[in-house]
Amino acid sequence: MKKVMTGFIAIVLVSILILVTINRLNLSQGYSGADTLTVFNWGEYIDMDLVSQFEDETGITVIYETFDSNEAMLTKIQQGGTTYDIAVPSEYMIEKMLEEDLLIPLEHEKLPNLDNIDGRFMDLPFDIGNQYSVPYFWGTVGILFNPELLPDKTFTSWDDLWDSDLENGILLIDGAREVIGMGLNSLGYSLNDTDREHLGEALEKLNQLTPNVKAIVGDENKLLMANNEAAVSLAWSGDARDIMWENEALTYVVPEEGSNLWFDNMVIPKTADNIEGAHAFINFMLDAEIAALNTEYVSYSTPNQAALPLLPAEMVEDERFYPSAELTERLEVYENLGREMLGLYNELFLQFKMHRN
Repeated sequence: MKKVMTGFIAIVLVSILILVTINRLNLSQGYSGADTLTVFNWGEYIDMDLVSQFEDETGITVIYETFDSNEAMLTKIQQGGTTYDIAVPSEYMIEKMLEEDLLIPLEHEKLPNLDNIDGRFMDLPFDIGNQYSVPYFWGTVGILFNPELLPDKTFTSWDDLWDSDLENGILLIDGAREVIGMGLNSLGYSLNDTDREHLGEALEKLNQLTPNVKAIVGDENKLLMANNEAAVSLAWSGDARDIMWENEALTYVVPEEGSNLWFDNMVIPKTADNIEGAHAFINFMLDAEIAALNTEYVSYSTPNQAALPLLPAEMVEDERFYPSAELTERLEVYENLGREMLGLYNELFLQFKMHRN
């Protein structure tokens, strides 16, 4: 009997040890509580000094994790292994997350600083009434180029990229929506076109661009453009501004046919364990002074109207990054096209990449 009891006690002790170990691992992997907040954001997309300030002001410890694509973010949240309290998806991904019932409605009364957001960026089709999302940053997709390397070249149209003088000189973003969208825009079609004939035309035209494409890259375009190793790049506006600080010879333009107007947004996933803390963090980031500091650090365009007077005039008056209303009207937000159509976009993009080889 004594041996049985000894064995039972040993089993209990081992079980307790395992539970303690699992709990510690969970905490280290982003499992949250009232004193912890797990934030899931794009890389290099926040001023970490502001995160420290939030921790000091609230006593909440922030566990900060990053992702490199909307799809990677979605997969982690779908798996449910980590209790992410805040995520920062793009607009089309919010639609998908809502379809899959992955988001918690926001309590607007806990977000008084929401009044600081420019009305133009509220109540958009991907989240009517901003029931689930708050704008974080916004921007465009356009052309980054070096006038010193191309003294006789201007870029007012997407068609300018097809000029034979640009042979082996263009970097493209490794993204199906961006590249296929560029092809569609160049033909006068919508970025969200689902007409298979139009998509086929876009692929055919992109294949004609192949001799001019130096590489299809991710973040490498920043270094390549900054070091004058390429003359032209398809680029997101925020990346373009970063690269232009590194290389002042560069400039950025949104072609006249139009392009993508994108939004990244703060949301509370259903994995959240600290909903109160999540609202406190969102409201903190919406504060005018905090938003201004974050904007100067990140370089992307802020939707926070109250922050604009606190930013350098040369930043907010630069129409390359805060485009006029006339140009904004020609920009489109990506729509969630559904699994089948997104699969087709990815397939066409793969065909384009294979055509280059």
